[in-house]
Parts: sequence; C-alpha cells; structure tokens
Amino acid sequence: MTSRGRLLVVVPSETDPPARLGEWLRTAGLELDERHLGLGDPLPGTLDEVDGLLVLGGPQSSLDDEATSPELVGVRHLLRQAVDADLPTLAICLGAQLLAQVGGGRTRTGVDGPEVGATLVAKRDAADTDPVFGPVPLSPDVIQWHHDEISELPRGATLLAGNPHYPHQAFRVGGRVYGLQFHIETTPEMVRAWAGSDPVGVAASPLDVETLCLRADAAHDDVAEAWQPFAVRFADLVRARAGTRA
Repeated sequence: MTSRGRLLVVVPSETDPPARLGEWLRTAGLELDERHLGLGDPLPGTLDEVDGLLVLGGPQSSLDDEATSPELVGVRHLLRQAVDADLPTLAICLGAQLLAQVGGGRTRTGVDGPEVGATLVAKRDAADTDPVFGPVPLSPDVIQWHHDEISELPRGATLLAGNPHYPHQAFRVGGRVYGLQFHIETTPEMVRAWAGSDPVGVAASPLDVETLCLRADAAHDDVAEAWQPFAVRFADLVRARAGTRA
C-alpha cells in the first residue's frame, strides 16, 4: 500500500496561504496539516509526527527579532529540526530566508531594493542532478515579492537557481531541504492584494501597478506548467519518508 504522507504546513501570514501549491500537493497524495499563525494556531514542538514540512511567506522580515515577530521563533525552531533530520522540506520566500539563517547563512535588506512581479530564474548546473529540481525548465516563470535577500547560503548548501538581480533564488540544504526565494503558490488575486498593500514594493518596479498585476496574471499558467510537476516530485519525497515510518 502506498503511504500517503503527512505534511506540516506553516502559514506565517494569511496573505500567503498554500493556495495552488496546497491543491497540487493534496492531488499528489499528501495530507496537509495547516497551521495558520496569524489565526492563533499552535505549532508542534517537534516534527516527529510528520513526514515533511512546508513553510510559506508573509510580510514579516527575516531580520525581525523576537519582540517584533514572536511567531517566527517557533518557525525557526522547526526549520532547524528539519535541517538536522534532513526531513523533506520546502521553504518559500520568508520561509527560505529563515531556512538560510538557521542553516548558518545570512539575510539582509535587499541591496537592489524589492523584487516584485512576474519574472524568470535560471537553473544552475548543480540542479541537473537534483531529483526534485532537475526536470524544472531551464528558465522557469516565477512570481517574486520580497524586500529582504539571502546574501549568503548555508555552508555546504547547493545553489539550484539564480537571476541577475538576486543570485540566491533556490537552494538545497542536505539532500531533501529546499528553499525558494520566489513564489510558486500564488493566485492572481493574491498578487493583486500584495500590490495593493505594498506601495514601496510596487514603486521599486519599472511598471505601474496595473501593468505589474496584468503581467503576473498572464504568467500564472506558465508558473503552473513549470512548478506543479515540481510539487509532485516533492510530494514523492514526503511519501517516501512516510514509507520509512510505516
């Protein structure tokens, strides 16, 4: 019998739910245990009862201290456990920045300003042999929305994708822990909400807000084409981990 696989989904902000990514992972056979921190959901103290971890984004900064964003303390704790156990993990945007920090890397306010809207990233050579990232197209479409950057990867991390604006766009720690600076989970409605609440980010784009949103709207089908299969391959890792616990 195929193991289903239980995925802990950490949602630091209701502005960035799992959305389409959650649908892809459920369709791929995973059971999602969503913890919405902004709604007061508690985080488990350990990852002993799950087979994988997904950490999403939010308007918090990776540079926030405990007093500013106390909800991120538990998130960092779980990411540290995931790295130590090489648990199948996918950390997105803020999640990827927190992952870089707990792994020994560094983040900072983006030196070239916010990166927002639809864009491309480029795979690095090391991605070709990665079981999850390898089949991703050479220059896949993604959605960006971040003010901080990952300035230094954890020691020993494998760089999987970058772009000229910010080089550390996707990476792997160990064999099964992945960080994506960009978004693959979004809907057009989510991006429009982000644009409406982040005038500083929008001002960093050469596009006016409506053009920025229209281009993101148009990119979503291409994002799905590139990243839904990626989500299925990640789900395979989680289900394989579940098989070892069965």
